[in-house]
Amino acid sequence: MASKALKRTKRARLGKMDITFLSFVLILLTTGLVMLFSASYVYSLEYYDNSYHFISRQAIFALAGVGIMLFVSRIDYHFFRKFAWVFFGIIILILFILLIIPPMVQNMDVKRWLVIGPINFQPSELAKFAIILLFSSLIAANYKQMKNVGFIAFLVGILGVTCVLIVLEPHLSATVLVFSIGMVLLIVGGLPKIYMIIGGIATAVGGVIFALSGAISYVSDRLAYWIDPWSDATGKGFQTIQSLLAIGSGNILGRGIGQSRQKHLWVPEPHNDFIFSIVCEELGLIGAVIIVLLFCLLIWRGFTIAMHAPDKFGSLLALGLTFQVGLQAMLNIWVVTNTIPNTGISLPFFSYGGTSLLILLAEMGIVLSVSRGSSIDGG
Repeated sequence: MASKALKRTKRARLGKMDITFLSFVLILLTTGLVMLFSASYVYSLEYYDNSYHFISRQAIFALAGVGIMLFVSRIDYHFFRKFAWVFFGIIILILFILLIIPPMVQNMDVKRWLVIGPINFQPSELAKFAIILLFSSLIAANYKQMKNVGFIAFLVGILGVTCVLIVLEPHLSATVLVFSIGMVLLIVGGLPKIYMIIGGIATAVGGVIFALSGAISYVSDRLAYWIDPWSDATGKGFQTIQSLLAIGSGNILGRGIGQSRQKHLWVPEPHNDFIFSIVCEELGLIGAVIIVLLFCLLIWRGFTIAMHAPDKFGSLLALGLTFQVGLQAMLNIWVVTNTIPNTGISLPFFSYGGTSLLILLAEMGIVLSVSRGSSIDGG
């Protein structure tokens, strides 16, 4: 048994990374940098007197992130399993501390940001990885217990505590992501169908009660302006309206890269959550579809790596990390097109945010690490 584990670990360390997955990551990253510069230079010039304010920083983080991704890809992914509980405990502690101290970012009532000198980031970004790592480790080690009510309740409790701390920040989109990731890993890990049905009904009912209860006031506000953003066209519905105008004016072929009109201080902060509206305006329907297809191909390849992973832990880890990217991209596009209420969620590889990009690329490095032990031919 020990010899098999040793061979598996050696194969994971010495095998070739999946070049197809790496290629999709680099294509999305390069496209994202181009579109970030195009979407941000007007805003950057207006507010920072420097057209390159955002892109110069993002490019540095992107280069560093690629280096980190390639470095992490050469680390045996089993190494991270040793720190699953420690990492999760640290993240939970940080989330709790953020709730009991004043907001660390001025002029913001939310407690999502951790500021350490010049570095500021949202610990909820790391909470996603913490849940993926811990659930992958626990389910892989106890997969025969996935029909045990006590063990399932234990996992749901871990997920519940994490989600409660994040929703109290409040950060609804991150809560949805963390909860969805956890549930997918439970289902893939062997959760019985009866528990899936019960959990689905309980989640739906709980979500409706939470939304209608007004427990967090901005939830009901966003529901109202999602249904009719024109009811406050110059206020809370402004961003959504300007996003829809940008998307509609792109038509089939788009205005061309750099030719967006809505980025001229119409779409608020076009380099962040609503960058996809500028993508649609400049690249049109065809360009937007191509980008969506690139995300789909990345997800397909990530799932393929997961299916061919050398062990259950690697399979769950690669699947969870890939699912996170796919779900986040889907939710962002739905928000930008007003398919769902505005939840403030970024588009992976495109939206501005250096620290989040570093975390994302490091996670892609872990998927590549899993691929080194994969049985995929021609990787």
